[in-house]
Amino acid sequence: MREFNNQRGFTLVQAIFVVVVLALLGAVMARLMGVQSSTPVFAIQGARAYQAARSGLEWGAARAGAGNPCSGTMTIDSFNVRVMCASQQYSEGPIGPYEVFRISATATYGSYGTPDFVARTAEMKVGFP
Repeated sequence: MREFNNQRGFTLVQAIFVVVVLALLGAVMARLMGVQSSTPVFAIQGARAYQAARSGLEWGAARAGAGNPCSGTMTIDSFNVRVMCASQQYSEGPIGPYEVFRISATATYGSYGTPDFVARTAEMKVGFP
């Protein structure tokens, strides 16, 4: 019986290993559940940011059509929207000169580097005679 004495405590090592592996699996599953529950929230915030950027485009196009400066910043439903506008003159044969505006709007929410940061950019071109 003395030859089996050196294997005492081997079951304890196995049990500790199994407990550690199960604890790690539990931690990974808890983290995945947290990511799954926050993914729809990020998708909704992204859609809201896109719509805020589209609103900025519409604002810039309306201002350009009225002959007003079409660049500026605004806040739409807690999104900061920055609208940039550039224009260029075109002429095509008998058609008189007309102006084409390239409008870009960027909507942001939160601060860059934080988990709730969202930003979307939209662009459009619009022409006026």
